[in-house]
Formats: sequence, structure tokens, C-alpha cells
Amino acid sequence: MLKIIDIVGDNYFGKWDKTRTACRGIVIKEGNILLSYETNTDQWMIPGGGLEGDEDEKECCIREIAEETGILVKPSDCLFEIDEYYEEWKWVNRYFVCEEGGTTQMHLTEREKEVGMEPRWLPLDDIIKIFSEHRKYADTDEMRRGMYLREYTALKEYLELQERNGNDNI
Repeated sequence: MLKIIDIVGDNYFGKWDKTRTACRGIVIKEGNILLSYETNTDQWMIPGGGLEGDEDEKECCIREIAEETGILVKPSDCLFEIDEYYEEWKWVNRYFVCEEGGTTQMHLTEREKEVGMEPRWLPLDDIIKIFSEHRKYADTDEMRRGMYLREYTALKEYLELQERNGNDNI
């Protein structure tokens, strides 16, 4: 059974009537994790994005990572889900571990171009430290605080799964 982790924002209205599902890929190579980095906002995130049309979750994960980073991946089955509740929204985030499988051309949205999005490989410990500081954005940037909390939670869950399964492919 798929593990679901809930994160409820302080601004949650108590019920949701809008939902968005996103698929995100944890791509690790030689102890580094692939991230989408916004050079103009100094913001990091695990690459991924929303399901489109009738695509399945693995297809979404492959497409989003390729568009944002130019990296082609082979995703695992979904490892876990993080559901976030903010205002009238339920944001469903499904996480996959992905194996790198080559490169392709990036296809950034206008917003991603504006923020200077580019792929970066960072040591796992460094990115966990960055995401662990989510509380420092509580008074200034609720979106970043929530995203960093989500990504921190996802990476900690990934590490716990690795530990439980005796895997050490980090």
C-alpha cells in the first residue's frame, strides 16, 4: 500500500475543492541529486510537475524532468505520496526514484525562463541542509516554506526507505 504523508498549511481553509497531481523524480548519480534551480530567485526543487491530459504518472515524471532539466529518466513505481493542503487546494505529489538515461533538449515554460531555471547536481547532504531550513521562510515566503518542507520530507522519506530496504545506491 502506498504511503501518504499529509502536510497541512496554516492557511488551509479546512476543505478543498481544487486538486492538482504532480509527479516528481528523485534522480541520484554518484552521490548527487538532480535539482531544478531558479538562478534569479535562488530557489531549489526536485524536478517534476503536473499531470496533463490522459498521461500516466510515469509518463508525466519522464516528461517533466526532461522539460525542466534535459535529463531523460526511467522512473520506478511510485514510492510515496505527499499531499499538501493550502487554502482551498489539495496538492498531490507522487515521488519516483529515477535512473538517468541520457539527455535531451530542455523545454522551459515562460515562467521557468523568467526565473532562470537550470539543472544542477548537488550532494544529497547539501540539498537536505537547504530544504531543512524551510522554517526560516515562514514569515517571508509561504510558497518557498511549503515547497522546502515538502522536498525535505520527501528526501527524508527516501532515505528511510533506503535504510529499511538495505539499499545504498546514494
